[in-house]
Amino acid sequence: MTTPIPQPPGVPLLGNVFDVDPSNTWVSLQKLWEKYGEIFKIKVLGQQIVFVGSVALCEELCDEKRFRKYVGGPIVEIRHAVHASLFTAFANEPIWGVHHRILAPMITPAAVAEHFLEIRDVASELTAKWRGLSGHTVSVINELNRLDIETTTLCFYGRKLNNLEGPESAMIKAMDGATGEAIKRPTRPKPLNWLLYQSKFNRDSKAMRQYASDCLEYRKANPTDRKDLLYTMMNGKDPETGKGLDEQQIIDEIVTMPIGSSTAPCVISSSLYYLLKSPECITKAREEIDAVISDGEFTQDHLEKLPYCAGIVRETLRLAAPAPGFNIEPLPETKGPVIIGGGKYEVPAKQAMIIVLHGVNRDPAVFEDPEAFKPERMMGESFERLPEGAKKWFGNGKRVCYGRHYAWLWCVTTLVTLLKDVDIEMVDSAYQLKQDGWFNLRPVGFDIRVKSRQP
Repeated sequence: MTTPIPQPPGVPLLGNVFDVDPSNTWVSLQKLWEKYGEIFKIKVLGQQIVFVGSVALCEELCDEKRFRKYVGGPIVEIRHAVHASLFTAFANEPIWGVHHRILAPMITPAAVAEHFLEIRDVASELTAKWRGLSGHTVSVINELNRLDIETTTLCFYGRKLNNLEGPESAMIKAMDGATGEAIKRPTRPKPLNWLLYQSKFNRDSKAMRQYASDCLEYRKANPTDRKDLLYTMMNGKDPETGKGLDEQQIIDEIVTMPIGSSTAPCVISSSLYYLLKSPECITKAREEIDAVISDGEFTQDHLEKLPYCAGIVRETLRLAAPAPGFNIEPLPETKGPVIIGGGKYEVPAKQAMIIVLHGVNRDPAVFEDPEAFKPERMMGESFERLPEGAKKWFGNGKRVCYGRHYAWLWCVTTLVTLLKDVDIEMVDSAYQLKQDGWFNLRPVGFDIRVKSRQP
């Protein structure tokens, strides 16, 4: 006999609509996980959703012989801006395979490693700016959002925005607006979306596509021998069908990449928070950096010699979950109820489920002292011994995060550059991490003072 899946008490017709704050959905889900544990469900406007927050259940739901990515809710809504892209295509849309086969060779570890110098050099531009501020205050997430869009646009599309100073790229605000609206729309009646919110959603979507169009037109006006992602979008052919991407499909994918990469500045912003709360970890990281790089030039060969810095990034991914979850559903041919948890729980065959990584990553059955920041647990054999369900920061399987290797390189390179070049201190020493976000989770109200690193 199965155990009922817990559910908060709701209200007639609306269900649990008041249990989830649409302006901070993921924090609401974190609180529900803290109350109900490894699995719970809610019903909003007649639709039931099941949430999972343990390593064992996460690992079970990542079995692609039984389950697949669910494209629904906010992901369907953001198709208004990016249509059938690598992130948003339905499982039965052949276009996903075409795009994936064309673009996949450009985001392998070896391919993204070609961008190390660009990532390092743009990060060094930011630290040069910070050194010049000499003790002034900066918003960490705002600064790193600028760095992210600057680096992503350069690496993948070959264009410098010069966005680290002056007005920020309009793409940053448009992404925030469009993804925020995509999260909120499933919680409202459709007529309300159209009457009150559609015009701004349209404006933000148009602004994102204008960014992409500008990148494409810049390349056409400035031919180059760069064989980057944009070159492949414009010239690549699917080896199976012979098809390429048309101009609107290119724009779809240009927009998709920064939406995905926007999680990376959330990682490093949170890393700096945890490091400032654990100053002994900054000391260890800098001892490693100084021993490996010393006064020389930071090169790609150094990365594999900086395991503690890599452990900091992994431990931040665990605690801060900048990509806070992903959607799963049973395979379409599944008949009857689906039994999970070793026979403990039962869900319908067509049930949408969401992995809540805040819960998975704090599973006390896997992580001792789960709220503590311990980079050592994410290094060497300790990391290798973790179950696969505890390493799902980038999603799973066939639809795993397309840009994960680039994101990893950006995060480690940026963290090392910041720790190597500048000193930081928290403006408010009593600050405790607060997060909000849409398709990402970022620190809010986290300000630091920056200056040149002292010997």
